[in-house]
Amino acid sequence: MTWLGACILALVLSPASSWAAGYTQTKYPIVLVHGLFGFDNIGPVDYWYGIPSALRADGAKVYVAQVSAANSTEMRGEQLLTQVKQILAATGATKVNLIGHSHGGPTTRYVASVRPDLVASVTSVGGVNKGSAVADVILGVAPPGSLSNTVLVSVTNGLASIISFLSGGSGQSQNSLEAAKSLSTAGSLKFNLAHPEGVPTTVCGEGAYSVSGVSYFSWSGAKAYTNVFDIMDPALALTSLAFGGAKNDGLVASCSTRLGRVIRDDYAMNHMDEVNQTIGLVNLFETNPVTLYRQQANRLKNLGL
Repeated sequence: MTWLGACILALVLSPASSWAAGYTQTKYPIVLVHGLFGFDNIGPVDYWYGIPSALRADGAKVYVAQVSAANSTEMRGEQLLTQVKQILAATGATKVNLIGHSHGGPTTRYVASVRPDLVASVTSVGGVNKGSAVADVILGVAPPGSLSNTVLVSVTNGLASIISFLSGGSGQSQNSLEAAKSLSTAGSLKFNLAHPEGVPTTVCGEGAYSVSGVSYFSWSGAKAYTNVFDIMDPALALTSLAFGGAKNDGLVASCSTRLGRVIRDDYAMNHMDEVNQTIGLVNLFETNPVTLYRQQANRLKNLGL
C-alpha cells in the first residue's frame, strides 16, 4: 500500500506538461491568421495572447501570419498564400492547418479555395463568414464617396498603417474601405459565391465538413460583456446592439460565424475573448480560450492532420 501511495503521489506531483506531451502535435504546421486591425505582436503584447506558446508546449509547430491590418479578403488572402508557401518551404511540410480569427476566417478560406493542395484544414474562430451588421452600419452611416466616409477611411487607414508598422509589417498595403466592403453582408455574399467551400447553405446550419481534401471547422462566442475589468467590453456591448437581439459576440452574429463542422457558436465569450484578449481578461466562468485552441489542435491530430 505504501508503494502504491508513493506512485500516486509521484503522478500527482509530476509537471502538468508531461501529462499532455504530444497533445497538440499535429501532423501539419498550424498557422494563425489575425483579423481586422490585427497584428502578430506589438512589443510584449501578442494578438494571440498566450495561444502560440500553449500549442507549442505540447508539440505543435505554430506560425503566426501577418497580413494587412485592413484590406480586402482577397488581398489579405494573397498575402497569406505567399506566407504559407514560405512556411512549407522552410519546414518541408506539404500542407498547413489554418486557424483564422474574425476577418482571418474568410482570409484562410481564400487560400484553401484557391490552393486546396496546400491546406489540410481551416478553422474559423468568430469568423465573418456571412458578413457583419457592424460593417453594414458603418457603410450605411458613411457610404463610399461621402465626406464622412473620406474622413473615416483616412483615420482607419492611418490606424492600420500604425499597427502594421509597430508589428513589423510596414510594407503591407492598407485599405479600410475595402475591408469594410469585404466584411459587409453584401461583400461576404459576393465572396461566398466565388469561394463557397464549407459555407452553410441554410441560415444557421453547418457547411460541408470536407471539400477538396480540406477539413472545415468553426467556433465562436455569443456574449458581448464578459469581464468588468476588460476595457474593450463596454465597446463590444455597444456594437452588439447592431444585431437587434440576435446572438452575437459583439462584432459578428453567431449564425454568420458558422463554417463546416460547428464545434459551438455560443461560448460565453466576446470577439476579443476568442483570442484571449484583452491580455487574458476573459470570462472566468467559461472555458479558457487557450484550452479551446489546444482542444482543436488535438482534434486535428486525432484526424491525422
